[in-house]
Amino acid sequence: MTPLPRCAGSVRAVLMSLLVALVSTAALVTSAGPARADTLICEQYGSTTIQGRYVVQNNRWGTGAAQCVNATATGFELTRADGSVPTNGAPKSYPSVFNGCHYTNCSPGTRLPMRVNEISTAPSSISYGYVDNAVYNASYDIWLDPTPRTDGVSRTEIMIWFNRVGPVNPIGSKSATATVAGRTWEVWSGNNGANDVISFVAPSAIASWSFDVMDFVDQAVARGLAQESWYVTSVQAGLEPWENGAGLKVGSFSSTVNGGGSGPGDPGTPAACRVTYAAHAWPGGFTADVTVTNASTTPVDGWKVAFGLPAGQSVTHAWNAVIAPSAGTVTATNTSSNARIAANGSQSFGFQGTYSGTFAEPAQFSLNGTACAVA
Repeated sequence: MTPLPRCAGSVRAVLMSLLVALVSTAALVTSAGPARADTLICEQYGSTTIQGRYVVQNNRWGTGAAQCVNATATGFELTRADGSVPTNGAPKSYPSVFNGCHYTNCSPGTRLPMRVNEISTAPSSISYGYVDNAVYNASYDIWLDPTPRTDGVSRTEIMIWFNRVGPVNPIGSKSATATVAGRTWEVWSGNNGANDVISFVAPSAIASWSFDVMDFVDQAVARGLAQESWYVTSVQAGLEPWENGAGLKVGSFSSTVNGGGSGPGDPGTPAACRVTYAAHAWPGGFTADVTVTNASTTPVDGWKVAFGLPAGQSVTHAWNAVIAPSAGTVTATNTSSNARIAANGSQSFGFQGTYSGTFAEPAQFSLNGTACAVA
C-alpha cells in the first residue's frame, strides 16, 4: 500500500476536524429541543394557552359547519371557516384570544375579574390580519358585571369594531359619535336579550393599535351601562364571521391590568350632575318621574340623559322628553321648551312603562356623557 503524501494526510486531518465540528453542532441543536409547534383547534369550544398567560378559543357557537383555528406563539389564524349565516342575525362564531374568565375558563395568572374603581390602567395591544373574501367584523370585547362572575355572560358588553366587511351592523342602533382614546367612533347601543351592548365602530379599518381599555370602560359608566363598583371580567380580541373567514387572524395580542385605582369608598371627584328617580309601580306597569340637576357652575344648553332600563322593562309613553329606544339603554332628550338647565338648576321629565318579573329601578344615569350621582 502506497503511503499517503504528507499533504494528503493534512487534508484528511482537516476533513476529520470539520466532521467532528459538524457532529458537535448537530448535538447542540438536538439538545436545544424542537421549536414550539402551533396548535390546531377544530373542536367547537376547544382552547389552548399561548404566551403562558392568554387563552385562544375556537368558540364556534352559531353554526354546525366546520371551523378550525391555528394558535400561534402570539395569536391565532382561522384556517377553516365553512358555511354562512344570515347577515341580519348573529355571526357564526367568535374565535378569540382573551385575558380573564370565559365560562369558567380563566387565563393563567389573570387579575380579572377586578373592580372598575380598583383598576388604574389596562393597556392592551392588538394587530389583525384581514381578508376580502368573507363577511365579518374584527371586534375587541370588554365584559362588565355587577359581580366578579367567571361562569357566563356578563351584564354589559363593550365591543370595539376595528373593521367590518359586508352588510353587517352592531346590535341596536346608532346613537351618537364619540372621541375615545384619541379616535372618532360611531356609537351603537342596544340589547341582545341577554345583556346590554355598546359598540364603538371605526369609520375605516384599523390594522393594529395600542390603547387603554379603561377609556372605553369609562364611556360605559358615563352612559349608565356600568358602575364604578362593577367588575371587568374579561377582555377578548377576535373575529366574528358571517360568511367564510379562512385567513382572518389576530397576529398579536397583549393585555395588562394594573391596580391602584381609587378603590371602594374613596371620595373621588364630585359629580357634575344629580338625578332623582321616583317610580310608582303596579303589577305589570309603572310610571317614573326623573329630575336631573346641573351641579356645575355653567348652564347646559341641550341635554341628553342616558340610563339603562332593567331587563323586562319598556317605555310606552314619555312627557317633557323624547325617549329612545323603548328598552335596554335609553336616552331622554330635551324638548324645545326645556333645553336649558341653568347652573345649579334642574329639569324634569317622566315616562310610563311596562315590566315583567320583579320591578327594579335604573342604577346609573349620565348627563351628556357625564356620570351623575343618584339621589
